[in-house]
Amino acid sequence: MSALKIKKGSTSHSAYDLRDPFAEVMETHTLAVLVDNEAGVLARVIGLFSGRGYNIESLTVAEVDHEGHRSRITVVTTGTAPVIEQIKAQLGRLVPVHDVHDLTVEGPSVERELALFKVSGAGEKRVEALRLADIFRANVVDSTLESFVFEITGTPEKIDAFAELMRPLGLVDVARTGVAALARGA
Repeated sequence: MSALKIKKGSTSHSAYDLRDPFAEVMETHTLAVLVDNEAGVLARVIGLFSGRGYNIESLTVAEVDHEGHRSRITVVTTGTAPVIEQIKAQLGRLVPVHDVHDLTVEGPSVERELALFKVSGAGEKRVEALRLADIFRANVVDSTLESFVFEITGTPEKIDAFAELMRPLGLVDVARTGVAALARGA
């Protein structure tokens, strides 16, 4: 601890960079993996992550080419730069994997997530929940006398911000799809 009682590296919002320059920085990357659409492929890809202790923050899978029997797995993961490179290399070596793209480093990309929020409340809290939903462009997809179900689409940060604001208003339940992402441009 320094004489000013500031823990070394305690904030990234400081005018002074107090972080250790030799420490490895954790990065979040969005990987798009094109695979054969057959039984067991998802288990093999996910097994690569779990077997090596890598964390998956978001996972979405859907068929993208019905005639070619191909699916797209979008994985958001966190790690140091060497760990991310190792993940990409190991994914590329799996037999059912046709292509691996790191959307985080390959240029601009679009990321979206869909979420459903159940908010229970009455009186002023109910009105405030509707006001906030309007600001965030969330749709009311179900309504009872005691609760609302909101549908919201946006970046993961937008979904997180909406959740934080709904928590004190009576947030009961959340269902999130995970990140869907595509590279921008040609």
